[in-house]
Amino acid sequence: MVVHTPPLGWNSWNTFGEEINETVIKESADMLISTGLAALGYRYVVLDDCWSLKERDANGRLVADPAKFPHGMKAVADYIHGRGLKFGMYSCAGMHTCAGYPGSFDHEWIDAQTLAEWEVDFLKYDYCFHPQTVPGAVLYKRMALALANCGRDILFSACSWGADATKTWIKETGASMWRTTGDINDSWRSIKELSLVAGDATRYGSINCFPDMDMLVVGMNGRGNVGFAGCSTEEYRTHFSLWALLGSPLMIGCDIRSMDHETRSILMNRDVLDINQDPAYHQAFDASPSALKEHNEMPIYVRLLSSGDLAIGFFNLTDEPSSRWNMYLLLDGIGLPESTGKTLHLRELWTGDEKIVTNGIVTEQIPPHGCRLYRAQIIDR
Repeated sequence: MVVHTPPLGWNSWNTFGEEINETVIKESADMLISTGLAALGYRYVVLDDCWSLKERDANGRLVADPAKFPHGMKAVADYIHGRGLKFGMYSCAGMHTCAGYPGSFDHEWIDAQTLAEWEVDFLKYDYCFHPQTVPGAVLYKRMALALANCGRDILFSACSWGADATKTWIKETGASMWRTTGDINDSWRSIKELSLVAGDATRYGSINCFPDMDMLVVGMNGRGNVGFAGCSTEEYRTHFSLWALLGSPLMIGCDIRSMDHETRSILMNRDVLDINQDPAYHQAFDASPSALKEHNEMPIYVRLLSSGDLAIGFFNLTDEPSSRWNMYLLLDGIGLPESTGKTLHLRELWTGDEKIVTNGIVTEQIPPHGCRLYRAQIIDR
């Protein structure tokens, strides 16, 4: 299958971990509809690890835990499809999943067939407990080939954490999205660390092979399976802006059954989602002053959009306020020299503030952990 824009949806792991069941999945699917999230494109409902029994059946097939899923996985898929959504599940390239359930190593074809029979639309494929004698590229090729021949379109989400130089071989495998980093948790430190790694990895992404910066923690507020310290609204806004601008799939990780107003306002910002879902999927590049690029804790990302507009994000990942002397963007450096007679009209996508660039330079003063995300239209000076 070919996926043209980064997938959007919800995944159970960040909030529920092992405490997952049929009711939670169905209620979460219902909330995607009733909140309007599905209408904005969040259509995948992904069941993560811990859904199966600890042993395969006599025929070598995975078995859904009857205590958690008493009606079986096909019934769950039917319910989700009946709501106009897509159903995702989880397995692992190793002999066990990360939580100790049966993995798909050496069972790739029978597991792909099982998923097809259950009418699954998405497979997240983890990287725990895999044999060191088989390269990661081969393990992911095995499952990709099995999925491509299972008789159903199943989006393949490779979750190898960026390990073993994933970015250099992932396009060979057939995966439609791939993890750039290790796992996220609900803390500013985690968001920052993943951002600094993923900013480099995203240059390897493309249509139908999207770099995945891991699931969103927006709205978790310190609760759930990876709750940790929690973040401020501004930190969640910066997190969402980075993931969107860099072209990551956006998989909600909070409990969407109890989202507050601030969480909804971030996840449902249509202007920011339009950046993420831009059909051209051009790569963002760092246009910050060269002296800052070594540490990259104040990146200025620019991305050309299909309309000819630009998306421009100023990010201060440090613990100190920036100044206009260390956060500036020269229009000449992004392909718009003074000789063109053009400049930019900027609209900030969180506040709605507008301004026109003068003298060929944009300067910003950004608070710690904050951002400014603009859509920029080219106009006559």
